[in-house]
Amino acid sequence: MLRITFLGTAGTVPTPERSPSAILVNRKGELMLFDCGEGTQQQMMRAKTGMGNLSAIYLTHFHADHVLGVPGLLQTMALNERAEPITIYGPPQVIDFMDAISDLGCTDLGYEVTPCVLRPGESVRKDGYSVLAVRTEHTIPSFGFALIEDARPGRFNREKAVGLGIPVGPLFSKLQRGEPVTTGGRTVMPGEVLGPARPGRKLVYSGDTRPCSQIAIASRDADVLIHDGTLTSDMQGWAVETRHSTAREAALLARDASVRQLILTHISSRYSESTAPLLEEAHTVFGNVTVAREFMEIEVPLRD
Repeated sequence: MLRITFLGTAGTVPTPERSPSAILVNRKGELMLFDCGEGTQQQMMRAKTGMGNLSAIYLTHFHADHVLGVPGLLQTMALNERAEPITIYGPPQVIDFMDAISDLGCTDLGYEVTPCVLRPGESVRKDGYSVLAVRTEHTIPSFGFALIEDARPGRFNREKAVGLGIPVGPLFSKLQRGEPVTTGGRTVMPGEVLGPARPGRKLVYSGDTRPCSQIAIASRDADVLIHDGTLTSDMQGWAVETRHSTAREAALLARDASVRQLILTHISSRYSESTAPLLEEAHTVFGNVTVAREFMEIEVPLRD
């Protein structure tokens, strides 16, 4: 399972319909947050996602609308008697940010909170996947993140395995895990009964950014690209000045990177009444695009 829940999709100014930036990813029961805007813990409660399995928070940059939810979330988890450690990843300012939270009294939580500085191009290695930090182009140092699953073994050829004398049972599982087996005095290698390796899933989150080559490269063949789509092209000058992207620019990047699905987020309050202009603009250059909304869930399927 790889499920994305949009907890906060607003631009810099929240609205009654949109909260500050926060995206929750559930991978096989492990939860991770990408950005944590104000009120994220309440959004998690409303979405009924739970908090106990939250293993990490990845912060793209340190503008208030992306990080002010961290102290409240940490305190809420402490009140829920959390014991498991949690790591907060981000640009170098993550150390000063966590020191400031500590100075404000967010200490003695009852569980360990570890800030971890990432540099562009560094990866956080996890069980079965990694999270890559990607330099982006905003008004302050900022990252995007790419969650990249490990490749999966190729399809298992049952008939060929039987033909090689492998009895049905546990030896099949060993071969499917990529382990050689010996039976009848002969060793059978996984490559003899497995097809070509199949790619894992790739999810990319741009954070706040102008369109940039770094995100384009990281997004190549991504299953899902969640990209800054703050404005429409009639506000191009403002997008350049504030270092955000238009819906058209995000769609062009998605098209050129052969992305399977584009989701626009960080939506300006200008579009409170309707996001149709953003969607229509993106659709002129890319087909599979959605404008994120609060509590929208996306299931990312495995590729065949």
